[in-house]
Order: sequence, then structure tokens, then C-alpha cells
Amino acid sequence: MNRTTLSLIAGATALAAVTGFAAVSAPGPGAAERRTGAATLPVERTGLLCPRPSTSDLAETTYTSFTPVTEGADDKGTAVLRSAAQQSAPDEDAEGEDEKDGEKAGKDENDEKGEKGEKDAAEGDQGDKPVLQLEEPGKPVTAEADGADAPALVGTADGRFASGWTAQQTTEVAAGTGRGLQGVACSAADTQFWFPGASTDDSRTDYIHLTNPDDSAAVVDVELYGKDGELKTTVGEGITVKPRSAEPVLLSTLTAEKQTDVTVHVVVRSGRVGAAVQALDDETGGDWLPASADPSGRLVLPGIPKDATAVRLVAFTPGDADVDLKVRLAAPSGLITPAGNETLHLKGGMTAAFDLGELTRGEAGSLVLTAPDGSVPVVAAVRVLRGEEGKQESAFIPAARPVETRATALDNTAKGTTLSVTAPEGGAEIRVTASAGTKGGTPQAKTYSIKSGTTQDIEAPVPAGLKGSYALTVETRSGGPVYASRTLASTEGGVPYFTVQALPDDRGMVAVPDASEDLSVLQR
Repeated sequence: MNRTTLSLIAGATALAAVTGFAAVSAPGPGAAERRTGAATLPVERTGLLCPRPSTSDLAETTYTSFTPVTEGADDKGTAVLRSAAQQSAPDEDAEGEDEKDGEKAGKDENDEKGEKGEKDAAEGDQGDKPVLQLEEPGKPVTAEADGADAPALVGTADGRFASGWTAQQTTEVAAGTGRGLQGVACSAADTQFWFPGASTDDSRTDYIHLTNPDDSAAVVDVELYGKDGELKTTVGEGITVKPRSAEPVLLSTLTAEKQTDVTVHVVVRSGRVGAAVQALDDETGGDWLPASADPSGRLVLPGIPKDATAVRLVAFTPGDADVDLKVRLAAPSGLITPAGNETLHLKGGMTAAFDLGELTRGEAGSLVLTAPDGSVPVVAAVRVLRGEEGKQESAFIPAARPVETRATALDNTAKGTTLSVTAPEGGAEIRVTASAGTKGGTPQAKTYSIKSGTTQDIEAPVPAGLKGSYALTVETRSGGPVYASRTLASTEGGVPYFTVQALPDDRGMVAVPDASEDLSVLQR
């Protein structure tokens, strides 16, 4: 039996805490001339994790990987995504009872079939081959997988591929629970995640997907918070995720309480994992719910589709303090206050949900939530519906992190792609680059001005002679902060399939202290 054996932490430095892990080399000879400050260099090693796409036999998944061209990057390197192995390392002890309980959580007939498919993909000669491997910066590559056998992926990039490395999986499910378009950007491992907008209701099938990239087991606690506070869970504590494996946990098996709106808090006791919620609905399709930005007194939820027929905001504040959130919509004309929803009251430690209706009314929009003086931290996400009753599809937009320098969205097509950008606090200038296509095309770039307090659905560039899909890279040139999201949309059988991904900063550059600075104070 062959096994994919990846250690995503080899060679990591203390700078790793920001992105899961990242490594850089010391400044070059020219840094000796900069006696103060720090050099900004491309990250030289990073990692990404992609959850298992689906348990449906009807699923069709496309994986995409891309690194933008970065000035100053190394001229060598690799970027490889492989299937996560489904077995433990050979020197591991037998499973304890706690581990067995953790694995049992959330498993049903579809889970077992999906895990078998993922294990089969990781075994034999095919298991050792990369699912995706980049050949050059600036050109995306894709791979396809059908049915429930599409695996979770783990991967590393180093050298010239590390700075800004991005991966995405997009899945279309033709029928059944969660039918529609489901997309998620692969993410770095971390130790804590917040997911407002999940559910344990009978109409929903929500999984928390936990992916462990490392050579040792991770131990995870999953906390659930409903409208009256923390829900009593049965096996939510001490879930063991084996080395180099992915563990889907069905949320409704963790508690007997059925609630429409739940906030999920994932805390890693030991190790680190990637985490994402897959929210599947019987009537309105489904999508991935990525983690909200860290709890904050000011949140931005960018890029609500202009034709949204229903917007439901779910918010949660950790701790005991209540808060009255000020709600504003950043529209093309500026910041406005939605009638009847000027402020929303949150009770400490309790999940609250608010129906905002057809919030955008045919115009681009982003939600801006503010706590008084920013004193009470909050996490939030919106569930968006498009289409009329009986032919609706759903997607999620969590509170996002700003594009501080650069961010990339993948798997774009000439039609059906919408790039939404907002600058809620101050005007900004951005540059948007369309990469070469996966099967051909010439990169194109445009510069845009975003007025303060507005959201713009911009007409993004498309590669000349495009064949295949392409990447869109957003760079902040001045002003800001800037927040962005990308919507992919198509229509199948009269149902408006769509998925929305926020664009967090790719953290491809890092400040490195000048090694020539006087360190004598450390000797005192």
C-alpha cells in the first residue's frame, strides 16, 4: 500500500503563525545598506488544504491551482497538491476509544462511500501522483474528478511558486440535497475558526470538514452556539483527525437540538487543521461556508449579488457582552442604511439571525457592520438566495479580510464571472490582472478607481484569445482598505446556480528584519 506522506511544516520559521506556515530566506547583500526597518521579500514556502468536495455520485469537481508572477521570487520551486491519505502513519498506536468516538461523529452511508473513494484515490500508483502541479507562475492548471471519489487535497509550494499561491475547487451537483454550484478556496491550516450561518435543522445537512496536513494527529473541539447560547454536544470534544487525513463531521450528530441558525467554533487542542463547513439544503441547494474573519468590532461582507432575492444575516458575539450592531450597505452610490434594519441587537454568547430581504435591489452591495466604538467583537456571515421559489440556489458570504496587497480568484470564465470590490472607509485604486487561460490566451490588465463608501461590480479583463478558465488577481495600488469577492454563475434547468468566494490577501510578501542591525541589546 502506497501512501502520500507530506509534512507541511518542514523548514517553517517563526513567521509561520500568520498563514499556517511560511518561510523566507535571509535578505540579500543589498539589505546591509538598510540599517533600519525591514526588507519585504516573497514568501518562500507555504501550504494549502482543500476539503473533500462532495459525497454525491453526481458531483463534477474542478480543482485549479495558480501562482501570480512575483518580482523578486526565486527562479526555482514547485507547487504540488496531492490527495490526503486516509490511513495513519505505520508507527502509530492503535486507535483509542476517544479517537473512535470522534471518527464515528457525523458518519452516514454517504460518508463511508466517500471515504472509501478517497482512500482508493490515495492508494496504489495513482495515490503518489500529484493531482495538480504548476509548471510556471502566471498560468493556472486544472484537474477534474467525478462523483464522491474526489479527494481532499494537501499541498505545498516553495521557491518561485510560494508567493501568492492559490487553489480553488468548484463542484457542480446536478440533483439531490445541495444541488447547484459549490465553490471554496483552499486555505492554510490554523488552530481556530468561526462559522456563523451553519444549521442543525432537519432541512439542512451541514458538515464541518477537518483536514490535517501533518505527520501527527490533531485533536479538535467543535462548539455549537444557538439562539439561546451554547448547545449541549455529545461527541464534539476531543475529535481526533489522523495524520494526513480528512474528517467530515455531520453537525446534527453532535447535538440533539435542531436549530435553523448555529455558530460553529472550531478549536484545535493539538496540531493544526484546515476547516470549512459544507451547508447542503433540501430545497435551495448548497455551498461552502468559509470561516468568518476574526472577531472584530467592524466587519465587511463583500459582494452580495445584485439580483439576490433574499439575504439572511447571522451574527454572533463571543463572551457575555451584548451589542447593538450598526448596519450599512455599501452601494454604488455610497453608504446607506437599510430601512427597518438600522441596528441589530446581539446578546452575548447567542447566535442571532436577521432577514434583510431583497437588500441590494438590483445594485451591487456589501454589508458593513459596526459595533459602538468597536468595543465588542463579532463574527458574521450572510446566506444569499437567487431565483424564485421552487428554483432557488443558495450561497454564503462570511465577513472577509481586506486585500492589503494582492489576492486571486480562480476558475473564472468569460461569461458568468462577477468581480465585486468595495472600499468602505476611503477611496482606492486597484489593478486587476487576468492571467493566461488554462488552455491558451494572453494576460490582460486594467486599473480601476473605487470611490469611498461604495461597492462596484467591475467589468474585469478577460485574456485575449481565452481558452479554458483563468485567474483574476486584484492588487491594491493606493488608498483602501479594499475588500473583494468573486461570483461564478450559470443557469441549469431554470435554476440560477452560483457560488461566491471572498478574496483574502494572499500574504505572499513578508517583512524580514535586517540581519545587520545591532543586536547587542540581547546580550545584556
